[in-house]
Amino acid sequence: MLMKLNKKELTIRKELTALAETVPKVLTERIEQYPENKRRPVNKTIFKNDYFQLTYNTKKASLAIASKGDLVYSAIPYDTARNYIQRAAIQYLLHPEDIRRYIELHQTTLEKYLMLSIFQLTGSRVDENSFEVKQAYQAVLQNPLLEIQIAGRLMQHDETGALSANLAGKFLFSENKKTGIAGYISEYLNFAVSLANSLPLMIDGNDVKLLDTQVPLSIDNSLSIHSDIEPALTRLPEEVQSGIKNALVVADEAVVVNTEPLLRSKHGEELSRVRENYVAHSVPPDEAEKYFKNVHSTENRHLINVVSDVHAKDGKLPFINRHFNILAGDISDSHISDDEVAGLYVIGGHELVDVLPGILDRSAEPWDQWQPFFNYEWFEKWLKDPDDAWYLLPTGDHPFYEVVKKELEERFPQMAVLNNNSLLHENIRYIGLTIPVALVRRKKAQQRFILESLERLLGEDTTTPTVIVSHAPLFNELSLLPETSEAYNQEYICEEPEIEKLFERYNIIGAIHGHHHIPASSRRFKKVQFAGKKLFVVCSIYSKVNTGFELMSLLTGINQMQS
Repeated sequence: MLMKLNKKELTIRKELTALAETVPKVLTERIEQYPENKRRPVNKTIFKNDYFQLTYNTKKASLAIASKGDLVYSAIPYDTARNYIQRAAIQYLLHPEDIRRYIELHQTTLEKYLMLSIFQLTGSRVDENSFEVKQAYQAVLQNPLLEIQIAGRLMQHDETGALSANLAGKFLFSENKKTGIAGYISEYLNFAVSLANSLPLMIDGNDVKLLDTQVPLSIDNSLSIHSDIEPALTRLPEEVQSGIKNALVVADEAVVVNTEPLLRSKHGEELSRVRENYVAHSVPPDEAEKYFKNVHSTENRHLINVVSDVHAKDGKLPFINRHFNILAGDISDSHISDDEVAGLYVIGGHELVDVLPGILDRSAEPWDQWQPFFNYEWFEKWLKDPDDAWYLLPTGDHPFYEVVKKELEERFPQMAVLNNNSLLHENIRYIGLTIPVALVRRKKAQQRFILESLERLLGEDTTTPTVIVSHAPLFNELSLLPETSEAYNQEYICEEPEIEKLFERYNIIGAIHGHHHIPASSRRFKKVQFAGKKLFVVCSIYSKVNTGFELMSLLTGINQMQS
């Protein structure tokens, strides 16, 4: 027994030594304070109270705030706005006036939601100018915890499109009180303030970073010990103020519960019944979208603007950029043409349908260039039902894609359509590979194509900084899709060792992809370790508040090192 105990102690000491070598000292000191960390090899507790905890993932070297099991975020089934509302909560603490202006900018959108909420609740139709809608709008502005929620839901609307399910619970004060979200926000703010005053951290409602590291979080938009939150505190309900002030004074202890949070231990059976009998009251996004107009500017001035997955349906690009654009596929679903947009374009899955002639008669002249492909079974299935035939598409070296390229070049004459080609712009080499979808079932053939294409395009030039652009990601190692996503496939990994050797040999600095519709709120880029070096990965889908990502923010340091 003594020998086993000594071995166990030795194992723990080895783990602590390894942690001390890789984890910042301020975190290792916290890790040692929590006994449960001795049996947790990966997710270590750093800080916690009754309802939330901060954990450190030792494999990914990342920090994350998560609610503990008993606290319910929302009684609304399938409510997907938590991260947006947490971001809005932090922004409210930092910039309450900006949150109010954001809501006022969206007044017409909010009034539409209130009108639809009243209809879902009562069955009565009212218009935006009715007393009921005006009263509900004022209720939002008079209740800070609801105001935070509304700001978060408007952020979600701008990034992902119109909302439609259970609007009454989301937008009407009378119904929102029953959801428990106000209590969740109150406890989240208490924890965030307590945490920021206990450790040198930056918290933006989604990510948590150490203050002394080089990170993409903005100081102005992140809560830290340096933040002035007094203007926001005076607006919040007194019970919330007292809880946050208590968090400031007793930062290392569990904070007082101020509003009534929704707990599974008390309301578990009731929540189960609600979910069991839930009626979503939702309509298709395309149907809901017609109620709303875009209140944001469609123009950005990024010098190198990255955007993907626009899926434009009205025959024109919904954004304007007069500099260099990188369009990473799935741009059009409506035969768009644009004579002014310039840059490079790679082929996505939706382009394969969008470039086809809009006439049914296959013997007509517009179909001439497509005639050779009618002999392929995959092409016939693709024409009949693309959504059910995407996995049959050929790898990117097929002649079919060259015809797609020519069609896109005619519609976008200022764009270089890269169908397994390269382009030099501002001393950066961009390689565009045609990967419309992730061919997991034919991963070996796909990765052989990637390897052969890169070998050909890179040639003897091992020094020029190079960025690889494709619609679907090359493989999981260079993808922004999180492992927690339903779309994540653990089999889509790099299994061709020569690809990794190639990345080691050449000056490849990053990869850009689209395809997975990752909201901008999740993150726009990350740094990954692959082939013994750090690379950036960018995925910048289009949304009303995200008309593109400025790649120069990642390239500036590279250019400085090269000069």
